[in-house]
Amino acid sequence: MAISKVWISLLLALAVVLSAPAVRAEEAAAAAEEAATPVEEAVLTLGADNFEDAIAEHPFILVEFYAPWCGHCKSLAPEYEKAAQLLSKHDPPIVLAKVDANDEKNKPLATKYGVQGFPTLKIFRNEGKNIQEYKGPREAEGIVDYLKKQVGPASKEIKAPEDAAGIEDGKIHIVGVFAEFSGTEFANFMEVADKLRSEYEFGHTLHANHLPRGDAAVERPLVRLFKPFDELVVDSKDFDVSALESFIEASSTPKVVTFDKNPDNHPYLLKFFQGDSTKAMLFLNFSTGPFESFKSAYYGAAEEFKGKEVKFLIGDIEASQGAFQYFGLKEDQTPLILIQDSESKKFLKEQIEADQIVSWLKDYFDGKLTPFRKSEPIPEANNEPVKVVVADNVNDVVFKSGKNVLIEFYAPWCGHCKKLAPILDEAATTLQSEEDVVIAKLDATANDVPAEFDVQGYPTLYFVTPSGKMVSYDGGRTADEIVEYIRKNKETAGQAAAAVTEEAAATEPLKDEL
Repeated sequence: MAISKVWISLLLALAVVLSAPAVRAEEAAAAAEEAATPVEEAVLTLGADNFEDAIAEHPFILVEFYAPWCGHCKSLAPEYEKAAQLLSKHDPPIVLAKVDANDEKNKPLATKYGVQGFPTLKIFRNEGKNIQEYKGPREAEGIVDYLKKQVGPASKEIKAPEDAAGIEDGKIHIVGVFAEFSGTEFANFMEVADKLRSEYEFGHTLHANHLPRGDAAVERPLVRLFKPFDELVVDSKDFDVSALESFIEASSTPKVVTFDKNPDNHPYLLKFFQGDSTKAMLFLNFSTGPFESFKSAYYGAAEEFKGKEVKFLIGDIEASQGAFQYFGLKEDQTPLILIQDSESKKFLKEQIEADQIVSWLKDYFDGKLTPFRKSEPIPEANNEPVKVVVADNVNDVVFKSGKNVLIEFYAPWCGHCKKLAPILDEAATTLQSEEDVVIAKLDATANDVPAEFDVQGYPTLYFVTPSGKMVSYDGGRTADEIVEYIRKNKETAGQAAAAVTEEAAATEPLKDEL
């Protein structure tokens, strides 16, 4: 199971909690007064019947994919509408739209554009030829400021030193230095700037000495990346589009990402958890114990193994409670180091000492460590209508039981999971007399999820038949709808046997050819 989507959602929630400003009384009163005045909705409502036309009509449009039941979507709605009202007056107008991705007829749109959670916001440019994730704020003023920057030039020309004054502002800036604003190198740079403009600030200049620590004698063309960590400035002269993207990606994340309560670290934290690359994570208490010796040893290890395909993170246990929930860790195991590889296998060393970090990592890279599986104990009694499944018995209950199984992957803290729990209980009670049906649940924060299941959010439900057919559950969320779905899609013993026989027959010619 990929870590990224579920985990990044937790981190986004953390970032909002830590950095959101308090609402002043006068602002709240003004908002209430404004809300009392009827205004025509500025956010366009799109669906399967008009989506493509709207994308073709507007060269730049921000689209929110939402679900009516989603609490985060409900919180965003008034801010999104307010931003749409303000941006409708921009010259040219900037269009905001929304799609109910929970509507059956719109689900193919959500699938097409990779929507795996709500709300998902995407920027569509050039009739949909360029699609980017929206990575800006979620309040009206922030949305407005962010989008105004997005509709301007992807890269700003730096004509004088004062134009470069904001480069050392704690953000990442990428500047192309050219002999002239033409040719393949310049075109490729502008292509990358347009593609990555939602993540970074881009600039271009003819004069390197306009830049901080600039050198008039620099050999042009080159790309110079400014960052507030590690070596501060790095250069590249490879203008191949893919190489330039890789250079920016590799250079824009600290050698060791810090997981603490400092909001300045959140962008790097989110980048760290994106994708399925191998991740090494050291968790300890930053305020007590020999923190500096651990930090020094860990940074040294990151430098020693920098040629390996691995990202490094150091986390303060006070700020990392979400991570501890996700991985099923306990504070009394710290200092600990955890590796999750690209196949989601995990390797753990509890109570590690600073001088053991390098040797333990070397054992990992040499293939000497045994992965561990996180699992709660198999329940001794399992008599409730919804059966409890853990990592150590999920294979037996779901794939080897010969039954039709609806399994829910949930998190104890998830509000939607709590609302679904009594509904699943009711459905399971209704189906108790049907011995070929099981409704089960697995706490995905306390157990590893088998690789067969793609769990990108909570709750996630799958339906597995006796023949091994597995589908993501896309039925309704009432007890009656769940019961109806199971009865409609379940296999009888005869159907399951026929399906297995058919599959075996289909593979027989392959055996003959081997």
